[in-house]
Amino acid sequence: MPYATVKLTIVEKHIAHLELCNGKLNLMNKAFFREMVEACKEIKKNRDVRVVLLTSTSKIFTGGLDLNDHMDTFSPTPEEGQDVARRAYGLRDFILAYQDSFSSLEALAQPVVCCINGACIGGGVDMICAADIRICSADAYFSIKEVDVGLAADVGTLQRMPKVMGNQSLLRDLAFTGRKLGAEEAKSAGFISGIYSDKDALLKAGFALCGQIASKSPVAVVGTKAMLNYSRDHTVQEGLNMVATWNAAMLQTNDIMNSFQASLERKAPIFAKL
Repeated sequence: MPYATVKLTIVEKHIAHLELCNGKLNLMNKAFFREMVEACKEIKKNRDVRVVLLTSTSKIFTGGLDLNDHMDTFSPTPEEGQDVARRAYGLRDFILAYQDSFSSLEALAQPVVCCINGACIGGGVDMICAADIRICSADAYFSIKEVDVGLAADVGTLQRMPKVMGNQSLLRDLAFTGRKLGAEEAKSAGFISGIYSDKDALLKAGFALCGQIASKSPVAVVGTKAMLNYSRDHTVQEGLNMVATWNAAMLQTNDIMNSFQASLERKAPIFAKL
């Protein structure tokens, strides 16, 4: 399915490549939020996909929200006699729909590897917080820019970033000031896991990492992501109970014997699609 703001291609070795391609700044207009949901639905339907690589075609990752395309949202013309509560109820639905754009990325069964080059501003931070793995180029920087336009970030950063990074003091510094978080500082805080010299090196590393993930049992990888996400939001005991229930079914997979046999024969295992 063709999109205007993103590009989705299925490359060899079971990798779905999702590229942001909405102009030089990759601004997030209304079409972008719709198309992210549709692209994730398309990935979800493809049982051959084992990992997703999220990148940008531009010199920067994203400049964040397209304010011009959302002026009617921030400065709505009230309907005559409309109750404030009812206007707010409609706006809440609008925000929830935008949250779904990035929640749909997190909800993918497959791991999402994100390669960030250059600026990643505002909504871009919301989006990459929904990824499983984040790596970046040396010139990358991150900014929770919403505070500079008069609002609290509302599509994921303030909910996911504390669990991703684990440094409340730094997070609040970034959220209250909107200042830039450089690549080195982001890595030291645990927000990203690798820094590469330039975009070409970054993409090469991203594809290599995805290839490594895709070579593993899809049953094992999907289960690992599901259990990590569940345990993040539950107690240790609840997580242990869940993985016991999950593996009561998943330990019956043929992938385990395939892995053992391939190891004995010193060759790469071959796994069926999910």
